[in-house]
Amino acid sequence: MPVFEDTFRAQLADLFRWRRDVRNFRPDPVPESLLIELLRLADLAPSVGLSQPWRFVIVDDPARRAAVRASFETCNAEALASQATDRAGLYAKLKLAGLSEAPCHLAAFAEPDPEQGHGLGRRTMPETSLYSAVMAVHTLWLAACAVGVGLGWVSILDPDVVRAALDVPQHWTFLGYFCLGYPQVQADRPELERLGWEHRRPLEDRLIRR
Repeated sequence: MPVFEDTFRAQLADLFRWRRDVRNFRPDPVPESLLIELLRLADLAPSVGLSQPWRFVIVDDPARRAAVRASFETCNAEALASQATDRAGLYAKLKLAGLSEAPCHLAAFAEPDPEQGHGLGRRTMPETSLYSAVMAVHTLWLAACAVGVGLGWVSILDPDVVRAALDVPQHWTFLGYFCLGYPQVQADRPELERLGWEHRRPLEDRLIRR
């Protein structure tokens, strides 16, 4: 096993701090070889029973992208209408997706009951297959940030519409749709915090000892 020096650990901490949800992208394309390299790193994520339940779909087809964008616009309008009066104005100003600007689109799904792994670790907690797939997404996010690629997670979508638009099995669990590209700006604070939507709270607020 390699020895990770203090310098590397400090850089890793910086990576965690600078990993942001990106919505504003430059038009520069992400090389196909780099995208595949990032997905190979994501594929190293831990998974229950070594089941590797994540399923990534690279979305290049303009018509499929347009269908996803239309779903976002519909769902986002519904979300805006559901906001409390005192927050609706702020919500309307938020840029919550980079679907029109991002050069690369990627959807992530989970196979909820994969044959691989033979059910190990899932008998009492079958949802661990979904957790494992989210671990792969997080690994992708960090790997992308490490090479200057931004990733934005779009969750304001109708899962059924996305599954139909991408022609994937109906039993796959939709995790999110991701915009990838080179960010216009880099920041070590979440955009939602900078814009006043919410603020980070200290770990102690969520830490319990028994």
